[in-house]
Amino acid sequence: MNESLSNMDVQTAWGKLAQEVRTGVLLTMRNGKPFGSHVPYVLGENWTRAYVHLSRLALHTQHLLQDPHVSLFLSEPDQTEKNPLALRRMNLQGTAAILAPEAPAYAAIKERFLARFPKSAMMFGFSDFSLWELQLQDAHLVLGFGQAYQSTADSPELWTHQQPERKK
Repeated sequence: MNESLSNMDVQTAWGKLAQEVRTGVLLTMRNGKPFGSHVPYVLGENWTRAYVHLSRLALHTQHLLQDPHVSLFLSEPDQTEKNPLALRRMNLQGTAAILAPEAPAYAAIKERFLARFPKSAMMFGFSDFSLWELQLQDAHLVLGFGQAYQSTADSPELWTHQQPERKK
């Protein structure tokens, strides 16, 4: 059985994954069913906040306007030499809300977004685009076989090793 990593090692691992993987799958609810869209994102100070820049014309935005529940799924790219079941991945769950341009954090988030995605500058000039803040409450992180961890927004720096249930 694999040993669990320290909180510091897990913190470093999810931070590295989030830095390496510039886009994620945004899951919204469409008529009571999950709907996935590929989106660029930036994280806040920790995993409890993520920011996406979305067009009002996109289906995922229309879904969020009806139901703010959301999940953001990040995964390292698949490679032929790696077992796809051992890919590092993170599933974040919470709710989404538009970040108003007059909000105190807006300018800094926009700047960070443009630093990571400079080609998106033009979209910030389009009236149908808005920055959305994902307010994330739960995280599930997989770093490989036997290396699954969970955390909550109440203690985002505390990661609990997910132990498999033993048969009795």
